[in-house]
Amino acid sequence: MAGEMDWHDLKAPTLEDFERMAHDAFARLPESFRSRCEGLLIRVEDFPDEEIATEMELESPFDLLGLYQGISHIDRSVSEPFHMPDMVFLYRRPMLDYWAEYDETLGHLITHVLVHEIGHHIGLSDDDMHAIEEAMEGGD
Repeated sequence: MAGEMDWHDLKAPTLEDFERMAHDAFARLPESFRSRCEGLLIRVEDFPDEEIATEMELESPFDLLGLYQGISHIDRSVSEPFHMPDMVFLYRRPMLDYWAEYDETLGHLITHVLVHEIGHHIGLSDDDMHAIEEAMEGGD
């Protein structure tokens, strides 16, 4: 049939695809936001590990889209000069599941989770995070 899409060769985005999209989304964030993220690592994994699932009492590994691990800027102490790197984890499979369920682009979802998790890192309110996302609209 004319105009029909051929789905035979389409595949779900890989971990590498997600990582690329996450870094692209991060690069599009306002400089004032990114500059507060020095040393932050972004990791993409299929699911949260067993330790995180247990600690957060997840009913399913699909319950968590992303996670910030580290010491937020507001909780840091100068008397503790060394700490593990701050990290944002994005979980590919739960995000794909969410994306399939709701009417939003995958790029928007990745950006939303990234902004939310980084927002925890730098101590932003939900309103602050929402304002950053609104300012970026039209970018994906």
